[in-house]
Amino acid sequence: MNVALGSNLLSTAPSTWQARLSLAFAKRQRGVRLVKSEHEGPLYVQKAFYPEGPDCAHVYLLHPPGGLVTGDTLNIDVTAQVNTHVLLTTPGAGRVYKAREKGGIQTQNLHITVEENAVLEWFPLETILFPASHARMKTRVDLSAEASFIAWDITCFGLPANDVKFDSGSVKQNFQIWREGKILLNESLVIDDDDSDVLKGCAGLRDLPVNGLMLAGPFKSDEIGLVSSLRELELKTDVNDFFAVSLNGEFLTIRYLGTCTEKARLLFAQAWALIRPALVNKESTEPRIWAT
Repeated sequence: MNVALGSNLLSTAPSTWQARLSLAFAKRQRGVRLVKSEHEGPLYVQKAFYPEGPDCAHVYLLHPPGGLVTGDTLNIDVTAQVNTHVLLTTPGAGRVYKAREKGGIQTQNLHITVEENAVLEWFPLETILFPASHARMKTRVDLSAEASFIAWDITCFGLPANDVKFDSGSVKQNFQIWREGKILLNESLVIDDDDSDVLKGCAGLRDLPVNGLMLAGPFKSDEIGLVSSLRELELKTDVNDFFAVSLNGEFLTIRYLGTCTEKARLLFAQAWALIRPALVNKESTEPRIWAT
């Protein structure tokens, strides 16, 4: 029987990745162990590393495609169980590519749970937003009463090394920290298509391509000395960079606005070296992959 080749047979739907990763860490007799690692799609981890010894697991999140296209969704769920210490990072920058059509979005949802007397550190390398991309990035952190959390988020708008600006597209970023059903911190950035006020305005990004935020806490006491030490790092930034430190309730917030993702990461790493001993009584030990 002959079948007519209609448009439905000739056309193919654009490929998308719906990826999910669920991790859990527990304290065992031999130290902190990765006790759950479930994934669907191209998002996974290989194993935990222990450059600090058995009581702190370093884990690298791997996303082989290297970026998000229209329709892609990454859902990441991480639980640090009681008395664990976990550091999560990525081996390379994340990318959000140009959307295939107007209205197409690229999504990443991250949910972190930190249980009693646990510490979780989230230090991904930068996210690069290509022109005409439409990123939706949401992070929610749920803390128990005696949990600690340190994180940073670095976003590069466009490709400044190639003189390519983020002159179209949109992004909605939201970072929330909750404890026992009450919100402690809520950070949001919303840029709609051609929103020059936020991208270029003095109260926005000042036409600078790199925006970074670092969070740490909760702190139980006034950290005036730590804040003063962190503010001294400003002297090491470039004249075209902006750097600010503040204490919002129980959380330190550190902001970078400038021209270079590497400079932002190095600055945050210096801040981490001061924050970590004050918050969790441990010296900072950088993941080995950062040196490669």
